[in-house]
Amino acid sequence: MKQAFSIAAKRYGKGVGMRKENLSHAIAGTSTPLSSSTGTNSRFRLNRLSALVLAAAMALELSGCGQAKDTPASQAAAESDSGKVVIYTPTEDYLIEYMQQRLDEAFPDYDISLEYYHSGDLAAKLKAEGADTSCDIIFDCEYGYLESLSDNLAVIDFIDTDQFVEDMRSPDGKYMPVDRYSGSVIVRPDLLAEKGLPVPQSYADLLNPAYRGLIEMPDPTQSSTGYLFLKSLANAWGEEEALAYFDQLDENILQYTSGGSAPVKDAVAGECAVALSLTFKAVDLINEGANLEILFFEEGAPYTPAGLSIVAGHETRQAVIDVVNYFYSDIIDDYLSTYLPEQIKVGQVNSVENYPTDIPYADMSHNTPDVKEALLAKWEH
Repeated sequence: MKQAFSIAAKRYGKGVGMRKENLSHAIAGTSTPLSSSTGTNSRFRLNRLSALVLAAAMALELSGCGQAKDTPASQAAAESDSGKVVIYTPTEDYLIEYMQQRLDEAFPDYDISLEYYHSGDLAAKLKAEGADTSCDIIFDCEYGYLESLSDNLAVIDFIDTDQFVEDMRSPDGKYMPVDRYSGSVIVRPDLLAEKGLPVPQSYADLLNPAYRGLIEMPDPTQSSTGYLFLKSLANAWGEEEALAYFDQLDENILQYTSGGSAPVKDAVAGECAVALSLTFKAVDLINEGANLEILFFEEGAPYTPAGLSIVAGHETRQAVIDVVNYFYSDIIDDYLSTYLPEQIKVGQVNSVENYPTDIPYADMSHNTPDVKEALLAKWEH
């Protein structure tokens, strides 16, 4: 059953920024060459000096045999009892800034850093680093990538999972929910009225030739938002039927965009009347005065869940435990109410003005990188 909302809310953004850490290294060295001279005494002094240098070098080599080499593994071990915590995250720059400020205030004696990587790069980096990684915590990463990293992650057994709604819970306890954001069908009711067209009530309605040239959606091969729509219908109807539907919808598509928020921006600009786009971006634009209506169809709103994980081997570090506990005891409610208020917790109250509170979420299961790659290989538009 379709649900429609006309909403106005605070501004949200999903642009990704990078927080760079600058490292500098200085290595200085001097050398003084030995001067040679002729004569037996000079050669004797040179040979004696050479022997002394050789003996000293051998002594240093022997004394170092029992010492640990300066490798990433030994560095990680050296940090294991320190207050240093490294967090890898693909989240937005403003969220990185928010988290850094909250953690610095809560743990002035800890050295906590958040390092940005794109989701795919983050997963590849951790797989390559293995046990030698300096990363302790992964924050706000899509579930699909976390599931692909399962062998690299520890079970988190000190957070009460009963506080989370069922579809956000990890089956093996290797990640905890952080947030989720949804897609929706967003329309310009005034433009539709001008053309004598009804507000669509289902995905099937969008196939009406009367909507030809009035619909935009993100390209699933370029935008994760576009892929969410494809995956949600593949789960609801099966891959074959979903792909056949988009083959038919293609007749009515004005253009495929490279970004998830572009279709709703184009709707505001009057370039299209129907946009498959991001719910929170529609909220943003409505808050700025745009005439938009947000629709959720029977198949539910496609969405991306993101979570927090601890890298295996780092789960016993007290500093890591403290940071994770602090997020779920003190930060999460403020984080959700301020930034991405869609439901992840049981009884969660969405206090953002007029934001949809009863979003019917789609089935987004089996959404791993391998499944995504296979499904996108069948996309032909």
